[in-house]
Amino acid sequence: MTDLSIQEASEIAHNYRVIRDKRKRRAAITKHLFLAICSLIMVYPLIWMIVSSVKPDNEIFGNISLWPSEFIWQNYPDGWNGLFLSFTVFYKNSIIVTVLAVIGNTLSCSFAAYAFARLEFKGKNIFFALMMMTLMIPYHVVLIPQYLLFLKIGWVNTFLPLIVPRFLAGDAFFIFLMVQFFRQLPRDLDEAAMIDGCSPFKIYWAVIMPLSLPALATTAIFTFIWTWEDFLGPLIYLNDIRDYTVPLALRNFISQDSVSMFGQLFAMSILSIVPIFVFFIFFQKFIIRGIATSGLK
Repeated sequence: MTDLSIQEASEIAHNYRVIRDKRKRRAAITKHLFLAICSLIMVYPLIWMIVSSVKPDNEIFGNISLWPSEFIWQNYPDGWNGLFLSFTVFYKNSIIVTVLAVIGNTLSCSFAAYAFARLEFKGKNIFFALMMMTLMIPYHVVLIPQYLLFLKIGWVNTFLPLIVPRFLAGDAFFIFLMVQFFRQLPRDLDEAAMIDGCSPFKIYWAVIMPLSLPALATTAIFTFIWTWEDFLGPLIYLNDIRDYTVPLALRNFISQDSVSMFGQLFAMSILSIVPIFVFFIFFQKFIIRGIATSGLK
């Protein structure tokens, strides 16, 4: 009787494990199926744009089928040379603005963050609170005063309004991100460097900066993405087509007076996001590490 009870208990436990494993498998399959559907919905606009870049213009909006009747690869060379200037000019302008913006934003924000996180000066908390309050000010509120200022000093229709503010630590988000990272570094490093005769700037450059690669890389990558994709800034300050950046040049494929070149527009749109994809693929680990170690997780 005891042996039978043990056998029955073993069978019940086995059946329970089988049922539990089946439920786990069904739950895992359901979860992955749901995530796959959501991923497809999110990726579909990109797929549609890629396919539309090789479609004839009359099929882009008139044909509900995703697959084109013929592949028009000529949209890419035609789009590259389809405006008054070669698209190389617009790519070069975007690279100049973006690279200088990344350098300026990374250096200036790290300077400000180092002061807030490691130095002591009168009114530091008040200045830090004022800096954080700027996060709540929409860009459109300061757009007109900034434009009038840049117009008065003769910077309109140049790259300067898009670059110089980046060297003035005007982005509170990145300052806050790096402040949180700098505060996690041991202050014993500062004291040891001061004993060796290092000035505050030397401590910043030789001690803090080498240890802050994740935060600096995160700042550089996000600045690159946001500057490369910026449309409003170039639209406001650039008037000459020879100074247009890539997002501003894409607008010229759509005409209100003549025929719009949608195939060429989508082809150049695909090429415009290639640098962003390359940056994200190669530096995504720095983004994750920088955010995770900067107090934002």
